[in-house]
Amino acid sequence: MAAAILRRLNPTTATLVAPLLPLARAASDSTSPLTIETSLPFFPHNIDPPSRTVSTTPAELLATFRTMALMRRAEIAADSLYKAKLIRGFCHLYDGQEAVAVGMEAAITRRDAIITAYRDHCLYLARGGTLVAAFAELMGRVDGCSRGKGGSMHFYKKDAGFFGGHGIVGAQVPLGCGLAFAQRYRKEGTVTFDLYGDGAANQGQLFEALNMAALWKLPVILVCENNHYGMGTAEWRASKSAAYYTRGDYVPGLKVDGMDFLAVKQACKFAKEHVLENGPIILEMDTYRYHGHSMSDPGSTYRTRDEIAGIRQERDPIERVRKLILAHDLATAQELKDMEKEIRKEVDIAIAKAKESPMPDESELFKNVYVNDCGLESFGVDRKVVRTVLP
Repeated sequence: MAAAILRRLNPTTATLVAPLLPLARAASDSTSPLTIETSLPFFPHNIDPPSRTVSTTPAELLATFRTMALMRRAEIAADSLYKAKLIRGFCHLYDGQEAVAVGMEAAITRRDAIITAYRDHCLYLARGGTLVAAFAELMGRVDGCSRGKGGSMHFYKKDAGFFGGHGIVGAQVPLGCGLAFAQRYRKEGTVTFDLYGDGAANQGQLFEALNMAALWKLPVILVCENNHYGMGTAEWRASKSAAYYTRGDYVPGLKVDGMDFLAVKQACKFAKEHVLENGPIILEMDTYRYHGHSMSDPGSTYRTRDEIAGIRQERDPIERVRKLILAHDLATAQELKDMEKEIRKEVDIAIAKAKESPMPDESELFKNVYVNDCGLESFGVDRKVVRTVLP
């Protein structure tokens, strides 16, 4: 059964495809619906919570497993590329948090917008980005999604409503509210998912933007991806109140098990319907990152290895979906292992293709910095010799 569904979803399994959520939706029409209860209840603030009973299909569960497994493998590969010095600069990995990206995507359309901070690789993939463009960007190559100029922290895919990857902590939150302002101004009937981490949750600009969004009833969902550590600082050491879903005061909120794909999907569907009528809401996704804050952080000085292993064993988002698939007899354990082997090959092929992409030419250095034909000239330190004329 699994093989038949996946053949419809991805006929040429060796092809470098984007994650399969849109195709899964199409295939799921011909499969039997499933009703599953979320692993934990939702915790509401100033709002009635959605139902814990979530509708899904075999096709969606199989595609979700594949997508999350692909994301996990891609991040592990990025770790290796960084250690091999093929990825330079900052690199923040998302492994452990995949259910947030995939669950959110399952509840919305590509006309809706997503904006996030610098832990952005998997969100880009969920929005339909390709593995080749992702790895090319990580390695600073011209075929990258930001032409090799953004690197790990600045993925971008405007045609799919993905507005980055932002390196300044919390700075994307006002930008996301601006996207929502444009959506309402244009009467598009779409929403913005505005993501930030618990490390940004005390930023003043977040509360200023939230206040304006509430006044104007903007269709924005503030999503706090609470992985419990802002860099190496535990949430309880940084926040007097770590109940981030309540921190909007007059803005309603909902705490969600961010390791449960179905809970995230249900919460995001609920939030989208809410903000189109009532203005902003805060979703706190209770999640966890397995890697350190970035590749320069081993992630073991401020938490124990037993803690990490415990989360992997009890709450891992991929293993939860695996158990659902096996429990409902949608695939065998061997079929899922074969799928994971296929994904490894797919990632390896993508990396090889990305390595073939050239580095940007030096002439690209000043492009996309100033408006074209502005006539600015660049001088040397003596300010006498013109070094270059900016395009």
